[in-house]
Amino acid sequence: MNDSQSGKSIQTQLMEKSLEGLGSVENGQLVDGKVIQVTDEYVFVDIGYKSEGKVPVREFIGGLPSVGDIVPVVVVRLDGRNGPEVSKSKADAKQLWKVLRQAFEEKQAVDGVIEKEVKGGFDVNLGGDIHAFLPVSQSDIQRVEDPSKLIGLNAKFYVERIYTDSKANVVVNRRKYLEELVDENREKFFAETQIGDVVKGTVKSFTNFGAFIDLGGFDGLLHVNDMSWGHATSPKEFVKKGQEIELKVIRLVPEEKRINLSLKHFTEDPWIHFAEKYHMNDIVDGVVTKLTDFGAFIELEEGIEGLAHVSEFSWTKRVSKPSDVVKIGDKIKCMVLGYDIQAGRVSLGLKQVTDNPWDSIADKYPVGTKLTGSVVKITSNGAFIQLEEGIDGFLHAEDISWTKKIKHAGSVLKVGDEVEVVVLDVDSEEKRITVGMKQTVDNPWKQFAQNYSVGSSFEGEITKIAEFGIFVKSPDGIEGLVNKANLTDDRSIPYEEVVSKYKVGDKVSVSVVDINVERERVAFSIKEFKKAQERKEMSQYMASVSDDDDAYTFGDLMKSQQNKN
Repeated sequence: MNDSQSGKSIQTQLMEKSLEGLGSVENGQLVDGKVIQVTDEYVFVDIGYKSEGKVPVREFIGGLPSVGDIVPVVVVRLDGRNGPEVSKSKADAKQLWKVLRQAFEEKQAVDGVIEKEVKGGFDVNLGGDIHAFLPVSQSDIQRVEDPSKLIGLNAKFYVERIYTDSKANVVVNRRKYLEELVDENREKFFAETQIGDVVKGTVKSFTNFGAFIDLGGFDGLLHVNDMSWGHATSPKEFVKKGQEIELKVIRLVPEEKRINLSLKHFTEDPWIHFAEKYHMNDIVDGVVTKLTDFGAFIELEEGIEGLAHVSEFSWTKRVSKPSDVVKIGDKIKCMVLGYDIQAGRVSLGLKQVTDNPWDSIADKYPVGTKLTGSVVKITSNGAFIQLEEGIDGFLHAEDISWTKKIKHAGSVLKVGDEVEVVVLDVDSEEKRITVGMKQTVDNPWKQFAQNYSVGSSFEGEITKIAEFGIFVKSPDGIEGLVNKANLTDDRSIPYEEVVSKYKVGDKVSVSVVDINVERERVAFSIKEFKKAQERKEMSQYMASVSDDDDAYTFGDLMKSQQNKN
């Protein structure tokens, strides 16, 4: 083969190769272009066509390429006015769509920027002029209170749906990505953290029992009881929302995803040395920190707090409200009554630092002492009489009067009345004094028993008529019952007819048939009185008959009595 033939063959070959190259590039095709020149306005790339394409430098967002770099572009138009028109941004979009579809199929996260709010959510720029819709419910783990705070956020998203290569048909989910990230961080935390470790967190929110601490998307609990060894009522006294703090891990329960944190464990537990400093019956100083219905909490030192029950406030006073005796902040003395180091409890007493007046009450108020007191309370069966401040005696209703049957003390007494009483009994152990009113005067029942024996009689006044008889009061005030069986000896007459002859206030003569001084009871009889009178008259009549009147008989006497009736 000669040189001309050989040269022609080469040209032919180059032409054919060129024509093959031209045939392989089409409008809309994605091709790799080689950078051959970079100017202030354009980047020129060889796409294997008869002339190079040029790309505006503004399309290179991440920085300009160097000569020789391979840059993917899309052929917009091969026969442009100034040569082939190519676009890097369109190439980026095509490649991004491939990435999005692959991410959707393989459930991988993609990058994006939340640019603006739209109806129901946000518009997210995924790059390459591709935008996606982010529903507000899928934008964060927490409820979104202020959507504007998410605008401009660079974040990762999962592709939820892709319909077509259109910006309006891509839906993304940030919440799912964050939840998986939180789960990974939590698992890593449980794997790498031990009890006693110090961790950092941010105060996220409060409850009435403590504060939740954000440890990196997942929470730990700082209970109010773990904020201080001392008295703690509100978590806001120790930490503030948004505050970054260091805490000690005191409990880990991976199965329940539970993490308990503590502030107080940075210092030593004061209960460790409690038994060395405090003993039973020690009198100690304290400060009232809290009041409840049942007592007062008293701090002995930071971290050591005891309870003084309301029953331990006073030896004598009935304290119903602790606030009547002490207030928060008071510095007081109290006695250690008991403690449980394991439970962290101390029982304290306020009254024990003063003398117990009940120890000497029997000497101060011996049985038989007469004194004047004030009625402070009336009950169903008596009344409380104040003998001195905090010392009351109980007056039973039956000890108010010797002669009146008093069922309720309120019928004769009222609160505030001054009354004279006698001490009947003193029980120091039970803190109880019994007093009586009627004992301030002589017992009329004893006097009655001395004045009237069984069989004696008197004229009394009817005070009450009942179904079972009538009550009659003696001249000295003793009241007794004339049972209906003791009204008449004629049983043929109905009781109603017999009692109809009497009315309250009538004077009637009776005989005493029974006396019981201990039980304060006496029984009278009209029937026995009449019989006694008949016997008396008979005796008198018989005595008046002369000795020579032998013809007079007992029958005559009876006729005489009948004539009288």
